[in-house]
Amino acid sequence: MLYVGGLAIFNVALLYALKGDVLRAIQSSYSSVCAPTAIGNGTVSIEDCFSSVVSVDVPYVAFVAFFISLLYAGIFGRVYDSLPGTSPVFRGELIATIVGANLLFFGFAGFYFDFESEVATSVFLLIWSIVFGFFLGRLYKKYTRVVQFSADHPDLLKVMVDGSNQTGKSRTFALTSSHRVRADVAEDASFREWKPSGGISVEDPRSFETLFEVNGDGVLKGQASKKY
Repeated sequence: MLYVGGLAIFNVALLYALKGDVLRAIQSSYSSVCAPTAIGNGTVSIEDCFSSVVSVDVPYVAFVAFFISLLYAGIFGRVYDSLPGTSPVFRGELIATIVGANLLFFGFAGFYFDFESEVATSVFLLIWSIVFGFFLGRLYKKYTRVVQFSADHPDLLKVMVDGSNQTGKSRTFALTSSHRVRADVAEDASFREWKPSGGISVEDPRSFETLFEVNGDGVLKGQASKKY
């Protein structure tokens, strides 16, 4: 919301700063609707058209841009562990770059009514997206923790987390969240127990299928042994 709100405030400020150019652009493009003064026949004054841009068009652009940003913020959380790089800030900047590119491509970054507005909006979008990516990465790191999953005998036991095999992998989870873990053991093996360490707690360490809670970075190891 702060990212899109900042874009909207900047666009309003730019419209007023270059109001003369905006009025000329409106009159040139919408002369049949916007006249210097209201003269009937469906026309309104150019000042009213300008007010409409500020009070209607800017909020509409901000509304759509918010959902574009929200969409990619959700994608960021879903695919965070698959993104290139290891730094949360780098990954945040990557998503911010994609968000900014989408806003530009779909025309929701701002209003381009002359060369000066195009340069100003593009420069602000670049700087603001960098700031957005930085805080996105920092906040994501603040409210998430990394859990590593392992097995003492990977050939006998697979660690299934929320239905997917995570043996020997690390995943990022929301702080204080709970997830289901299941030991997928080979036919000639039997499950022994879960060994949590760090900020991981397990509801029932002796159950092959149970819940674990994330309260900090940690490791969850599954132990199994052969039956014979």
